Amino acid sequence: MTLRIAFDLDGVLADLKAGLVQQSAKLFVPRLEDAEVETAQVARLPPLSSRQFRRLWRHVKSVEGFWESLAEAEAGAVARLAALAAEKRWEVIFLTKRPPTAGHTSQVQSQRWLESKGFDLPSVYVVHGSRGRIAAALGLDIVVDDRPENCLDVVTDSKARAVLVWRGEDSPPAAMKMLRIGVVSSVGECLDALSSQTDERSRPGLVDRVLEALGIERRRR
Repeated sequence: MTLRIAFDLDGVLADLKAGLVQQSAKLFVPRLEDAEVETAQVARLPPLSSRQFRRLWRHVKSVEGFWESLAEAEAGAVARLAALAAEKRWEVIFLTKRPPTAGHTSQVQSQRWLESKGFDLPSVYVVHGSRGRIAAALGLDIVVDDRPENCLDVVTDSKARAVLVWRGEDSPPAAMKMLRIGVVSSVGECLDALSSQTDERSRPGLVDRVLEALGIERRRR
């Protein structure tokens, strides 16, 4: 059997937070020089009100090629994923809810971004609604996401298992363990577990071994 894995983009592979900080600095702190904007950190910017946040997103949607401009959340993670997918014969797709911005469609920008980071011919789905229903429709085995609610959708609405990438300083929600959702601190840790258990020469029980490596159990059907 071939392992079918979906990766979320923003917050997992792409650093959307840093991109929004840069655009927020340009929008609300215009006195900053370009070099300062490039290195602006959240701590240097005041919290945004709901009205400012909506204004920020209107601005982002006007930025041509915004989705192509983002940095990787972990340098080299996309290229490593591509190499492992080729070696282990994984079927990998990418899921995102990215809204349209100026320039190419969100799907095309996302494909070009992934290619620029080392993943050739990426399959990108710009989706809306339950990640679990999408996982069920596509027959996925594992979905990797950074949002607990998306992971909950996956285990509730599909037979797929979910892996939460949790980079926060606080502990992940306790419900993740109760729902047998795997929790990792990085994409690198996730790939370590996946690659250590997937071997083309040993297919029986493949998904079960991967789930065990991630600290989760396969749901009884």
